[in-house]
Amino acid sequence: YAELIRRGVATGEVGRGTFVRAGAPLPKPALAEPTSARIDMEMNYPVLPDQHRLLAPALAVLASRADALNTAMRPVSVRGTGPMRAGAAAALACDGWSPDPAALLFAGNGRQALAAAFSALVPQGGRIGFEAMTYPVALTIAARLGIDAVPLEIDADGLRPDAVEKAHYEAPLHAVYLQPTLHNPLGMTMTAQRRAELAGLLKRLQGPIAVEDRIYAFLEQAPPPLAAFAPEHTVVAESLSKRISSGLTLGFLFAPEQFRARLAKALITGAWAPQGFALDVGVRWLSDGTAAALAKAKRADARKRQALARKALDGLDIRANPSAYHLMLDLPAPWRADAYVLAAERQGIAIAPASAFAVSSGHAPNAVRFALAHPTFDELEASLHTLAELARSEIEPAFSGGWIG
Repeated sequence: YAELIRRGVATGEVGRGTFVRAGAPLPKPALAEPTSARIDMEMNYPVLPDQHRLLAPALAVLASRADALNTAMRPVSVRGTGPMRAGAAAALACDGWSPDPAALLFAGNGRQALAAAFSALVPQGGRIGFEAMTYPVALTIAARLGIDAVPLEIDADGLRPDAVEKAHYEAPLHAVYLQPTLHNPLGMTMTAQRRAELAGLLKRLQGPIAVEDRIYAFLEQAPPPLAAFAPEHTVVAESLSKRISSGLTLGFLFAPEQFRARLAKALITGAWAPQGFALDVGVRWLSDGTAAALAKAKRADARKRQALARKALDGLDIRANPSAYHLMLDLPAPWRADAYVLAAERQGIAIAPASAFAVSSGHAPNAVRFALAHPTFDELEASLHTLAELARSEIEPAFSGGWIG
């Protein structure tokens, strides 16, 4: 069974068994490139229709002032400048967490920040613990770096500390990658108590370093980050890809002092350092309130889209957070995730199966993720109704597949 799953001709579903795939497996890396489907609900690109009006003034300054443009074109350090670090750290702070500007390093984008963190903290052949369902590009980065991904059990409160401890004692974990706020794809937000429990464990083990992904955290008022509970044992990854856009972005790493030199070296040698123009304009957007205004508008936008989805999918089993730009649909029988994805594709709608997010092949729930950010409201409403009708319909014979065991 494991070999069939590895070759992509079968898929395993928790509690149901192993099935012949209805179609070819997803290209790798999963969810790494925009789709060509007419309606893209596979990838999340939160770009508001009028946000360019908010962003234009900073670009106009760079274009009109020779000193600003000259500065933006020069080589830059991954540490930026003191004012840059101070402005970005203040803008990225939240209730209960005010990061030290000296702890900040800049990357080209969020993915590059994660790549640098994994590269600096984990040797080739080392082990990173991942929540059992996780951001698939992070998994791909680990694989490219020759790092073993270890699935860790989660529950309604988030990553389980006992799962981390058990995995660490089986063979030492060098790092643990997690998304405490607005988990992708499950949408859950870890409780403050669970964050405190994990922080206590990290301090006691004196082993794995937490890599905390806060890319979606701006969308929800949540407990303080794990870094506030365990500052010496946590590296925070942030980005402007969701706050601003994937096309105009900047990555950030907040790190304890003992890891900063290693992370800076990883950013430089991995070619993951920022470009001068993006660094300058990104920090300007953070410092002048532009990013904050845009984040507020996106919080309202995400809630409207979630409300639309809940209405369209009423009666179906969904896992969603009212503040998130995504949700998970647990499919009713007799649908299977890969067949449902293919059926949606026939309707011109791209979505992602839960298997794309599973750390262990063949151990994904029979579910699909809907990304809500990209379509217009009219497109989203029509697509959600199509997907809901599809889920409630009888499965087509062409998608019935076969059960292996």
